Amino acid sequence: MDLLLKGKRAIVTGASRGIGKAIARALADEGVDVVIAARNREALEATAAELSTQTGGRVVAIPADTGDDRSVDALIAGAIEALGGIDILVNNAATPGGVAPAAKISQVAAQNLLDDVNVKVMGYLRTARAAAPHFVENGWGRIINIGGLAARRSGNYVGSIRNAAVSSLTKNLADEFGPKGINAIAIHPGATRTEKTDAAQAEKFGAGTTIGRIVDASEIAWLVTILASPKSIAINGETIQAGGGTAGPIDY
Repeated sequence: MDLLLKGKRAIVTGASRGIGKAIARALADEGVDVVIAARNREALEATAAELSTQTGGRVVAIPADTGDDRSVDALIAGAIEALGGIDILVNNAATPGGVAPAAKISQVAAQNLLDDVNVKVMGYLRTARAAAPHFVENGWGRIINIGGLAARRSGNYVGSIRNAAVSSLTKNLADEFGPKGINAIAIHPGATRTEKTDAAQAEKFGAGTTIGRIVDASEIAWLVTILASPKSIAINGETIQAGGGTAGPIDY
């Protein structure tokens, strides 16, 4: 199936490793020109070189901190300069699991919560706010926000709060910009295999899924790529659970 992505231009944040890196690779494989962003310049540039070689596509590294307004504005401006415009924004930059344990309310430090929300929620809002005028001018765009299944279970105060907020942000973006040709979708991955996942972790987390194994980052990337396609027009403002299935609860 032709996803009609060849020649599109994307920004993927938090893309020097893990799920973000897998997303950038999948998009580049479909002919998308990609700007990848993260805070660590050395790691980011190494990833850009690796993905360019692997995919034969154009992958450009622009270091950025999504927790800072000026850095985000510079990222969007730099991406437009490098690619000639932007069509797709994938928000993925966050600290995996949060900056500190928060299983009990006594463990929740105000600054840790604010730092996590600033990067993962306000950071997503910053990039969408900066990109939206360009999408509106083009009459088309995709905003895909990567959350996490902590939004749908207890056990981590900060994780639940920040990921539930990603869904709320996404729905607001979809309602405002849907009539202008811009779709916004959220994805909640569960535990996902990345380059840092060892065999014991994969077995532990895989045992809790209905597919009997852990989901791989490439499978999250495939879903993002489908949703980035012009053919995904029927899906807007929704949050998609992508953790391999949770036994028991019925979502309706």
